[in-house]
Amino acid sequence: MNPTRMWLPLAAVLVLAGCGKEEVAAKPEATIAPTSTALVAARPATLEARKLVVDPTTSKVDLVMEAPIEKIRGRVYGAATGDLQVDFMDVSKTTGLITVDISGLELFQTKADKAGKFGEETKSDAQNQHARTWLEISADTPADVRKQNSLVQFSIKSITVAGDKNVAAMKGAERRVKLKATGDFLHPGHTAEKTVELDATFRFDGDKPVSVTVKTAEPFVVGLAEHEVKPRDAFGKLAQKTLEALSPKVTKDAKVSIEYTAKVPR
Repeated sequence: MNPTRMWLPLAAVLVLAGCGKEEVAAKPEATIAPTSTALVAARPATLEARKLVVDPTTSKVDLVMEAPIEKIRGRVYGAATGDLQVDFMDVSKTTGLITVDISGLELFQTKADKAGKFGEETKSDAQNQHARTWLEISADTPADVRKQNSLVQFSIKSITVAGDKNVAAMKGAERRVKLKATGDFLHPGHTAEKTVELDATFRFDGDKPVSVTVKTAEPFVVGLAEHEVKPRDAFGKLAQKTLEALSPKVTKDAKVSIEYTAKVPR
């Protein structure tokens, strides 16, 4: 239920579409989020909180970036780890920290023809390489920097529940809750507050909690400029083209969706 933190910066990656070179005066494109190296999980809010561990094999992060000329879709599957601390008698007191490794990010694109009709989706190796360069996780990036930039984190600060907060008192093997999770989103080295609407499905074996599956009720937006994801020719070398100059081929934000299951350790 706190899963918010996972994701997103990945979205930034999608921005790759179209990396030309053209002289444009450099200027701030957006407010830059404060810098940070890593997030720390909040302590359990209550003594009754139980730890649930994210199962990486169940995790999916999908990104969509839409521009008039080109649409880009990204995905990072099986790359989320982390813990949730859940009080089943009051799920609004849930805390947690989730980390997604975006080093395996894959991008796909579809382009519009002269009539504005989008064609078949394809995968471009060059575009995927550009994305890694923009995100500073390419092969020419120093190993320690590449490792840090490959990790996207979300640390939950608060949960708002729509309806009953006491999942333990509900009946049935599956118990559904709608909620909003607010927390700090880190990537790469910049932290911004995000609020994500989530659908959480708790699974019980009798009166014993087994797991919770969390999905975004609707995508949340990650701004590229906010996290300093911008055109680069190589590690540490900004391209002369800015996000503004690349419009309308490249949009300046990404819509991110996530899903994963966290389980009670046996």
